[in-house]
Amino acid sequence: MQNRILPLEGVRNFRDFGGYVSRHGGTVKAGHLYRSGHHAEATEADITKLHQLNIALQADLRRPDERERMVGKWTGEAVITHEGGRESEAPHQRFLKQMEASPEIADQWMNEYYIHAPFKPHHTAMFKDWFQGLAIIDGAGLVNCAAGKDRTGILCALTHHVLGVNESDIFADYELTNIAANVDERLEGARDYFNNRLGKNYEADVYRPFMGVNRRYLETALSSIKDQCGSVETYLTDHLGVDEALQSQIVGRLVGD
Repeated sequence: MQNRILPLEGVRNFRDFGGYVSRHGGTVKAGHLYRSGHHAEATEADITKLHQLNIALQADLRRPDERERMVGKWTGEAVITHEGGRESEAPHQRFLKQMEASPEIADQWMNEYYIHAPFKPHHTAMFKDWFQGLAIIDGAGLVNCAAGKDRTGILCALTHHVLGVNESDIFADYELTNIAANVDERLEGARDYFNNRLGKNYEADVYRPFMGVNRRYLETALSSIKDQCGSVETYLTDHLGVDEALQSQIVGRLVGD
């Protein structure tokens, strides 16, 4: 699993999420699907490497205010964005500022985020555009958000579902964020940075849900989809317009021997 991680200097959590066995026969092609955090701190060496990956389609799932604060130093050939969802500050920072949080409260806040994330209109619009583009692009695709873990994690899991990746591999790829983003190593530094910024004295584990992932979060997102739509397939067709024909196109392009 760790061989999927592409170590870049200024881009966190960059990795290949292809290469998994598909129930459609064969394997999801490696070197065709990537995921990451934002690219605002990409170095010249990173940009050179990114250009070599032939990324034709980029789904930048960040809100417009995030894109304005953290302007990407690199973009794919075709970039999917949306102007919806603007915030004056990051929702999790506002939450941490307005109340006294504990690791348990922070964990619950993040879990509740996953209930609603699959249905936010600006998310579903970008998810839809991603699948439409994935069926026809000549090159690789990249999904990113700010940290490459929550919005990105949901869309990558849905992409894996379409491509016939089994559940254990879907969750393993999702949880790889905790290694790819060096969460344990960065946690104390993040605590000091955010406590100073927020005027708080939180212990480091309060920030863990906002830096890493927990299997339960993705389980919550998928359960929310099934509760509201009946199945992931119905969500794909009714909310994203990803019907059987489009799924077959995507599988035909991305699953090989």
